[in-house]
Parts: sequence; C-alpha cells; structure tokens
Amino acid sequence: MAQHVSDMSSASTPQHAAWLSPRPDGLYCAAGDFWIDPHGGKATALVPHGHAAPARPGHKAVLATEETLAIMRARYGAGSGESQQAIAYGEVLKIGDVEVSFYPAGHVLGSAQILLEYQGERIVVSGDYKRREDPTCARFEVVPCDIFITEATFGLPVFVHPETPDEVDKLLAAQAQSPDRTLLVGAYALGKCQRVIRHLREKGYDRTIYLHGAMVALCDLYEDLGVPLGPLQQVYVKEVGKLPGEIVFCPPGQLSDRWARRFADPITAFASGWMRVRQRAKQRGVELPLIISDHADWSELTQTITDIAPREVWVTHGREDALVYWCESQGISAQALSLVGRGEDMDDG
Repeated sequence: MAQHVSDMSSASTPQHAAWLSPRPDGLYCAAGDFWIDPHGGKATALVPHGHAAPARPGHKAVLATEETLAIMRARYGAGSGESQQAIAYGEVLKIGDVEVSFYPAGHVLGSAQILLEYQGERIVVSGDYKRREDPTCARFEVVPCDIFITEATFGLPVFVHPETPDEVDKLLAAQAQSPDRTLLVGAYALGKCQRVIRHLREKGYDRTIYLHGAMVALCDLYEDLGVPLGPLQQVYVKEVGKLPGEIVFCPPGQLSDRWARRFADPITAFASGWMRVRQRAKQRGVELPLIISDHADWSELTQTITDIAPREVWVTHGREDALVYWCESQGISAQALSLVGRGEDMDDG
C-alpha cells in the first residue's frame, strides 16, 4: 500500500497526540503515514464507510471493508482509488509501525470503526455509527480504547430517537388509512432507503416497492452484497395520479419537485433523525415525519462513551460542545476537532 503523503498541513497545526493528529482535512497518522476519513485526495486513505463525506474520490490507495470498496466503485468508478485493499472485520494489518483493524459501526452496510494500536496505546475512530438493530448491516461493537474519536451529529439531549419499527408502523398505518394516495418516502439513497425497505419486509409487507431512478443502482448493489430487499421496480412517472396506495422511495430533494406532484395525491414522508425537529419537517413540507436515523442519538452517544470508558474523547463533527461538556462532567478529558467537509447533512440523518 502506498506510504507517501505529500500534502500534510503545516507544522503549526496543534498536535493532540504524538502519532495521530487532526488536520483541517482529516486525521493524519504519522506513525503509519496514512490518513483517516480525509478531505481531498491522499496517498493512503482509510475509509470508514461509503457515504460521500468519508468516501471521497481521488485517493491513490484506499483501505476499507469489501462492501465499502464496492460502494465506492459503484459511485466513482476509476476515481475510487488507484489501488484498493479490503479488510475484514477483526482482521489486523500493520501499516508502518501501526496495527490497524476494523470493527462494525452499525451505520450502513460495510461501515466500520477503525482501531489503531501503537506503542501500547489504542485509539478508535468511530466514523458515523448507531447502536440499534439494522437488518442491512452488522451491529455496532464496543471496542475498548484509550482515546475514542466520536461523531456527535445528534449530540444534544433533545435527540432521542424512537424505536424504528414504531416509525415504520406509522408508514403502514398511513397507507392503510389513505388507499387512494401514494406514499412518497424521501430517504437517503445509501443505507436509509435499503434499511427502511428491509424493516417493511420484516413487517410482512411483500408488495412491490417502487423506486426513483436514483435509488436503483444502490438497491441492486445491496442485493448483490447479500441484503435481500424483495420485489422492487423503478417508477417512470408519465401521467398524473400514478400509483395510488403504493409506496415509492425517492431522494429527499424530490419531495418538493414537480416529479412528486404526478403521483396520486402523494403523502410526503421523510425518514431522518432531523424529523425530531418539527420546524424542519414543516420547512420541507413533510406531511409524515419518520424519525429514523443512521446515527447515534444522545443516549447512544453517552452510553457508548460510558461502555468504552476511554481516557480521552475527541469529537469530530456535529453538536461538539454539548458532548464535550458531558464528558468533562463525567471526569473524561474531551475536546472538539475542526475538520473540513464534515458539516450538517440533513438528508443523511
């Protein structure tokens, strides 16, 4: 695997650890000469999952799970890395002087926490994660460490996600109550769409589910990677009043597009943890908010830190201040990091 990094930040960047440090464009491991979750093309990049924020194109060498590499190839083709190396959960690789291993993060298919071990110190980079059951991916594992680097997308006490099956029941209840209307579900194309479909199947829903064209390739990929989604069909909307009583998945941005108005008096639903905030649902014109998130809520964030009991916590993005304050109230040293390209993404909630 390539070992040369030519675009390190200046030496004036504050150092948080002697061998792993946050730079504006990602986490740089000097002991192994590689980057984790970097912004911009790097010589060697460890990628935690296939969403656009971490899985960016243009790296020379990429290390990730086989599923994440498949997602990157589907999205970027030749831009997914000049060379790719797959790592299985629990497998240990040595890069430079650092032992690297990946563990399930529970975020989306193939998502991983990255454990780094060097000179007796253990650092876990969580990536994005959630703790609850997801039928499309491996469940989060607690990995003991000295320093835990965590996200905080929903790092405020107000964010406590309801049980996902209960939210799916709301979708089915709306369908039963309005058989003349189309259920139009806005969901992120990678992970969220497939997860909600699998939850519908677990509820016994065996009818054809319809997909906007932008959702088809990734649903096909999930099937190829061993996640059965049942009967699916791409929908081509040509006339008004299409598909009464059916469920259609689309990118969230399509909910307010002219495309949506061609269905039969559509009920607009949006699956996102941000639907906890009523004003956000109102702003998006969402009739049926579904609070379904692929990120840890406040209780999961704090429980994870409690379970791991690290010496230090670094918070990469999200509601950093509240989680840092909570850690310090528990006697755990904590600090927020400032990384480029890790802003709030409402659709990927």
